[in-house]
Amino acid sequence: MSTKQERAVRTRCALIHAAALVFDQAGYAQAKLDSISRSAGVSRGALFFHFANKEAVASAVEDEASAVLRTVTANVYRTRESAMQALIDSTHLLARLLNADVLVRGGYRLNRDNSRPSSRNLHLEWQAFVGRLLDEAAAEQTLLPTAPRGDIRDAVVAAMTGFQVLGGDDPAWLSSRAVTRFWCLLLPRLVSADLLPGLAPEGVRVPGAGAADAASVPDIAGRCQGRRSTASGHGPAAARLRES
Repeated sequence: MSTKQERAVRTRCALIHAAALVFDQAGYAQAKLDSISRSAGVSRGALFFHFANKEAVASAVEDEASAVLRTVTANVYRTRESAMQALIDSTHLLARLLNADVLVRGGYRLNRDNSRPSSRNLHLEWQAFVGRLLDEAAAEQTLLPTAPRGDIRDAVVAAMTGFQVLGGDDPAWLSSRAVTRFWCLLLPRLVSADLLPGLAPEGVRVPGAGAADAASVPDIAGRCQGRRSTASGHGPAAARLRES
């Protein structure tokens, strides 16, 4: 690749990252192309060299967010030891991306923005991945026979969407602790008691995540029971997440 081509690639990447940040902060309707070009450190003309209009920039952000999600979920799937643990790990990784990765955060913000039609549906892509892992968990006989896979899939997708929305105002909702609590609540209703000790609600393939959650008690039942008292406390839920 020539120096000119490399510069063009760098400029395009800088514009997409800047756009993700602007879209995440302002939403699609209020985002300005001038703000995107300034944030990327390039001229307005350079922006139009790469993108015809604001919609083209937004689509590029969504495409990049989807690519990041596909890469992360593919890595989890490829290295899985059990489908259920892979699902748990994936939710932790998604929460981490929504908290720390501007591309994913901007892509998700665009995807739920009603001011424009989107060619992608990141929520449906995530839903399909969750459903696939739940089907495999059922085939592995990890799920209880009475556990309704469709309802479980919808609950996981809805919970992560809720964490995303709430996390926009309070990052505690996208913490490892918040996701761990969710799985502590859900797992005993999905998995037989003899299989629970083999699952880690704090995640096992999430670098740096869950260490504090795993340290207090040795099994899922203990972790969930240990948190049940704080769930009935007073004040905002997000504050309780930080305090526990």
